[in-house]
Amino acid sequence: MAELQGELNRLAKTYGLGEQGAANVWAGTTGLGLLGALNAKAGNTTNDTWKELDGVCNQIAGTTGYAAPGALATIPTPP
Repeated sequence: MAELQGELNRLAKTYGLGEQGAANVWAGTTGLGLLGALNAKAGNTTNDTWKELDGVCNQIAGTTGYAAPGALATIPTPP
């Protein structure tokens, strides 16, 4: 999961945070678990719309079929 952690820190413009922490920074949330923060970032607001890790990362990235780190790697680094 080091790749996922790296991608989340890159997108959140943070350094050294764990996956959950970086996902919360990137999503603008606090205290959510990894999937909660990523689903919030994707706009999935109910358990019925929540996706698993690869699915939600592909949704955010506008891709399909990638593993989570690969999907996030397609997103340009924010300014």
